[in-house]
Amino acid sequence: MLVHTTSRMSIRGSAFTLNTFSSKDFIVKDFIEELSDTAVPSSRKSGANSAHQTFDPKPLIRNFEHALTRLNNLSEDLEEQENELSGTVRRAEAQHNQNVESLGRRLEQAIDRFQRLDSSLNGGDEGGTDAGGNVAMRIGERLEEIDRQRKRALDAKFLIECWQEVSERGELNILEDHRRGGNIVRCAEIARQLLRISIRLDPESGQRTNGEAQNGTKGRRKTVTIMKHNTKEVIEKFLENLEQDLISRFDECYRRPNYDGMRECAVALRGFNEGSSVIATYVNQHSFFIDRNQLITEELSTDAETWDRLQDPDAEPPGVEPTLQSLIDEVKIVVQEESAIIKRAFPYYEEVLVKFLERIFQQSIQQRLEMVLGKGGELSSLAFLRSLQASRSYITQLVDDLKTHGLTEHPEPVTSQIAATLDQQLDELFSPYFVGSSYIEREKKNLEELYSSLLLKFTIYHSRRRKMPTSYFGSLAQRGKELAASARDAYMDRLESTELPASQKATLLRIAGLKEDQQEKKEIEVTDEDGKLSLSTAKRMLKWLAEGVGRGLELSPGNETPKDVQNLLNLLLQQMGEIYLETALDAASDHAASQESSKTPPDLTHLPSLHAITTILHLLQQTTTTILLPLCTANITIRREIEKSTTTTMATLESKLSNILNLTLTASLNWVGRCLSQQKKTDFRPKDDQDFAVTSETQACREVAAFLTRVASQASSALSGRNLSLFCAELARGLRALVLAHLLKFTVSQVGGLSVSKDMNRYVELVRAWPTGDELETGAMDVLADVSTLFIIGPEALRDRLRGAGADAQELKLFIARREDVGTVGVQSVLSG
Repeated sequence: MLVHTTSRMSIRGSAFTLNTFSSKDFIVKDFIEELSDTAVPSSRKSGANSAHQTFDPKPLIRNFEHALTRLNNLSEDLEEQENELSGTVRRAEAQHNQNVESLGRRLEQAIDRFQRLDSSLNGGDEGGTDAGGNVAMRIGERLEEIDRQRKRALDAKFLIECWQEVSERGELNILEDHRRGGNIVRCAEIARQLLRISIRLDPESGQRTNGEAQNGTKGRRKTVTIMKHNTKEVIEKFLENLEQDLISRFDECYRRPNYDGMRECAVALRGFNEGSSVIATYVNQHSFFIDRNQLITEELSTDAETWDRLQDPDAEPPGVEPTLQSLIDEVKIVVQEESAIIKRAFPYYEEVLVKFLERIFQQSIQQRLEMVLGKGGELSSLAFLRSLQASRSYITQLVDDLKTHGLTEHPEPVTSQIAATLDQQLDELFSPYFVGSSYIEREKKNLEELYSSLLLKFTIYHSRRRKMPTSYFGSLAQRGKELAASARDAYMDRLESTELPASQKATLLRIAGLKEDQQEKKEIEVTDEDGKLSLSTAKRMLKWLAEGVGRGLELSPGNETPKDVQNLLNLLLQQMGEIYLETALDAASDHAASQESSKTPPDLTHLPSLHAITTILHLLQQTTTTILLPLCTANITIRREIEKSTTTTMATLESKLSNILNLTLTASLNWVGRCLSQQKKTDFRPKDDQDFAVTSETQACREVAAFLTRVASQASSALSGRNLSLFCAELARGLRALVLAHLLKFTVSQVGGLSVSKDMNRYVELVRAWPTGDELETGAMDVLADVSTLFIIGPEALRDRLRGAGADAQELKLFIARREDVGTVGVQSVLSG
């Protein structure tokens, strides 16, 4: 009973289907546990004595056997389903292959039919030359030709009707009906054709008679049929009325605005003088020109302070004149906005835009530009040049902005025709100011006026110096008054003869350091400061030149730059090189020459001026080589000429500078020799050697040292670098030569040798403090100390000294011969050894 019951429970508990295993939540472990649980009776799962019951595996075995049987059955069912599905798939694949094959054959047949049709349309071999598409094409062309002939026939019929009407009745009612109907373009075309017919068929329509006109030629009578009406006059009158109506209609459309109507009228008016009337109407009636014509007399709004800055060469240019700037800014906006309207209103918009731009540049901008430049010219040459530069720069920027904007092609760049028009208008605005060499002559004239004013007092001061001045600054003021008066008169005459504006004269007088009331004085007062070189003056000259060169680079054509630079550089070399630097060098040279044979310590006040001279000379050279010469690279000939002229000027100035230094050295050494000539014989040969004590240098040595210390100090403040080293080295060599020659003039005792040694050491220490650099040989002054020992040491030491002297032994013997004890046996043996 228990076994039977358990088996039935197991069989019932193990009922499952294929869906059990197809579930995503199926787990083998859970499935086995469920089979195990269903095989154990509930009475055995719990109870008090369940632990003492014996395990019975039979229910589990039977339950698992039943489950295995069930699984085998399900496996068989699954295999049957799989076989059925596989058979269905094979049948579907076979059917699909048949369908694909059938469709492929149909596609090939369609392609074949298409190719045959295409070949037929294109006149293939089967259809011949008259087959298919060629026939259709020719038929279409023929139809189009027939349609055109039909239209021409209708037009000819209409034209004949109009001609009959105008020739027989002198009317154009048919055309009037067309015009009222709105077909303006066709009406205008027919009217112009009628005019051509009239001119051809009725050339003498102006001479009208009734009946026949007799024309006798060689005795024969010829009959000419005369029209009843003056057709040409009637047609021209109709065309004039039509043109006026079209212009009036265009104007009405423009005021609404109606761009389609404007475009229609513009197309119709194209046949009247190529549309010039409608273009002129559009441009002339533009509000921009109407408003600007009312402001044509508007005063320039720049304040007085700005005009003063414009003509002040030391002030930065103020920029473009405000009213011109305002006009150009407005032009930029108006042209950009109007370009869009022009493109919508005109089919030939490019021609209209060209006329519009020409009117703006040639009328509005040119009139205001002439006012600005005229005002600048009334002030000064510099004011004109600065106004020209600022205006050109601002208008050029306007042209570039318009090109970039594109105007009618916005946002694309403008067309080549519009770009050429803008460039042409820009050139025509400024071409009058650049004809030939007019521009560079203005620049040269401006710089000449500024330079001559700046150097006026300097020139007057140096015109008064004597040919052989006794002092550098004091004697310069002693020149005759006629020279100063001539310099002053030449400058004032130049101001008067050039008819300069009053404001420019005032500026030039201010630069010259003169007051307006001094213009009428016969003598201009100058001071010592006016005759000195000034670094600030040279910088002002270079700054003015740089402004002129920069202006030329911007305004003048590129191929003219080398020539312009050459002209301005020649002016600079003349003014700064010859008038300024060379004059100062001549003054310093004359002064240095006057000190060569001075009976008093030479006046070396010209040395400090050399510092300014060398600095300015360096600035001039650097300006030429680093700024101006590179601008002339494009023209090798001009570059070589500039290099030659610059080299010549620099060589001349450097030669004069070198001459001044040589004269200074000569004057200094001459005075050193004069000081040494005051040496007392007793300095080196005291009468009482025992009572003579050497405590310091001799008086002559002290004077030489004091003088040379002053010379070295002045040279250090005037020169620098290698120039200073060379000067001090030459001065040291000259001192050495003078001192050695000076010793040969004296008889030196043993005690006096101590004085000589003291003096020589002082000279050595003096030179050692000078900045000789590498220009003076090492130990060049030590020979003085070595010579001084020849008067102190004994015969044996002398002999050793001579042995080590080598080739210089004979010269040393000359100094030994000046020893007081030269007659002794020991010294004589040394000299004869």
